[in-house]
Amino acid sequence: MTLTEKLKLLPDRPGVYIFREAAGEIIYVGKAVSLKKRVRSYFQKDNLALPKAKYLVERVADLEYIVTDNEVEALILEGNLIKKHRPRYNVNLKDDKSYPYLKITTPEDFPRVFITRRPAADGARYFGPYTQVVAVRETLSLLRRLFPFRTCQKKINSFAAVKKGPDINIRPCLNYHIKRCSAPCCGKISREDYQGLIKEICLFLEGRQEDLRRALKKQMETAATKLEFEKAAVLREKLQAIQRVTTKQKVASFSPKDQDIIALAAAGEQACVTMFFIRAGRLIGREHFFLKNTAGTGEAEIVTAVLKQYYHQASFIPGIILLSAAEKEELPGITAWLSQLKGQAVSLQVPKRGEKKKLVALAGENALLALEENAGAKAGLEKDKLLEIGGELVRLLGLAKVPVRVECFDVSNIQGHDAVASMVVFEEGRPRPDLYRRFRIKTVTGADDYACLREVVKRRLRRAQEASRSSKLEVRSSNRTSNLEPRTSNLEKPDDNKQAAYARLPDLIIIDGGKGQLTAAKQAAQECGLADLPVFALAKKEELLYAAGRQEPLELPRNSPAFYFLLRLRDEAHRFAISYHRQLHNKNSLRSLLDEIEGVGAVRRKVLLKYFSSLVASSHVNVEELASLPGMNRAVAENVIREMGNKE
Repeated sequence: MTLTEKLKLLPDRPGVYIFREAAGEIIYVGKAVSLKKRVRSYFQKDNLALPKAKYLVERVADLEYIVTDNEVEALILEGNLIKKHRPRYNVNLKDDKSYPYLKITTPEDFPRVFITRRPAADGARYFGPYTQVVAVRETLSLLRRLFPFRTCQKKINSFAAVKKGPDINIRPCLNYHIKRCSAPCCGKISREDYQGLIKEICLFLEGRQEDLRRALKKQMETAATKLEFEKAAVLREKLQAIQRVTTKQKVASFSPKDQDIIALAAAGEQACVTMFFIRAGRLIGREHFFLKNTAGTGEAEIVTAVLKQYYHQASFIPGIILLSAAEKEELPGITAWLSQLKGQAVSLQVPKRGEKKKLVALAGENALLALEENAGAKAGLEKDKLLEIGGELVRLLGLAKVPVRVECFDVSNIQGHDAVASMVVFEEGRPRPDLYRRFRIKTVTGADDYACLREVVKRRLRRAQEASRSSKLEVRSSNRTSNLEPRTSNLEKPDDNKQAAYARLPDLIIIDGGKGQLTAAKQAAQECGLADLPVFALAKKEELLYAAGRQEPLELPRNSPAFYFLLRLRDEAHRFAISYHRQLHNKNSLRSLLDEIEGVGAVRRKVLLKYFSSLVASSHVNVEELASLPGMNRAVAENVIREMGNKE
């Protein structure tokens, strides 16, 4: 069944839709109140003006959907599918397994508290996700000082824990003696008291310190009334410690209610979401999430996606969530879902004025600062890494200077047919796609990779020499021109991109291949009078580097940044060559097929070639579309469809 037919059969019911590309990979998962209306909207002309909708429609080749009973079920299913498949065009916070969580093993009689990166549906309580593992470790250290929970992995049941009397085989460990564990393994604390300790930890992690302080104060007073002064003193010290922690937090909200605030900052293809966590009017924490796959996506869609993904795993849901933007049609379903998770009403708001608007704006400012800081840090690290790579290349390859411009060449063909080659360019360690070039082999017949490489490298170097001569002639000509004669400056001339790509000679050439390919490339350089140009060949599988004049290949250190740089360069040249070869081969194959179809001449063949090259898969072809093309009619369109079907 074609995609067009599936669109016609979509039900007017809530559910989840899944877009797949031609290779079968899931590229997008979404949920809808009405599958029929939502999915069809992607293919409407108004929506195709939006970048993301255009990307999807151009790449989608197949559609699946799952019907649910209501929007809340669809929302839950969407979250599970996104987490499982990580579709390319869905906004992703990050891989959940990369974020640390605090886990409390609540199903156990005597739960443990520890850090994990693998949340699971095992009945335990998870707090997070946190973006910095250092902050999680500091929190865990603070909890151990305030609440003496066990850290060992012993299996302790209630019966063993309440055994009394001396037992030389069960002795408390050092943590008990330094007041970092309550020693449930030795019966030093009952299951009920230990569970109370765990509840206090949960209150603390939820940010409900006021509730915790009230509970501890009540316990302290009860202990004092019963003349249990030692226990009352311990509770007083704990109460004072929590007081010291919470007094460092400033009041951030006029309202004493629990609130979360979500705001977005975006710059180019980078985006950051900042979340503020306010409990009882106090700002107790904030997290920054750097997002992927946000190009061409609006603020409302990004914030809504983050909202759904974060609370899918969140340990605590406040009664109020303030957002910088949101998709209005999504809010009712998300509100119902969050209220169901919390067990009471949750309010989602996009404030327009007042104190709440100021809080959202403050979160947005923090997101922008975090985005700028992250970009600056990455740029600094990247610069240091590039310097390291350049120095390693000089040392390992024996170069005279640090190579600023590095070029790599590769050849692709099928038994000599449709032979092509690629040239990729990296400058200062970064790819320059605008300088990439593709070559169709002109002088070689048959499958001779060596001759192909020799031709391509020679053509590339000759063009550099021609560009250099042209530049010198232009300078001489301009010097002869009278000062009174108006001249057009170089900046005012249209830039010849093709000539500019070859104008500068590379500092280093890498060939995808072995000793034979290296010899061919070196011959080309010698014929151009550039025998001193550094040329090396990087062979696949063994990943050995061949150098001219050396019998044995070089084996670069596998943990070397220079090694991974050369691999990336070589793989990019291979990818670029293969993609061009496939494109050319498919086009020639299609051209041959069209020549055999009755009613298709030179003009119609040109129109059809342009039409088919824009398709993701041949399943998109239908008679109406073909018949509407310039110069086509229904009879010829039916012939084309029939022959394309026989081909498949």
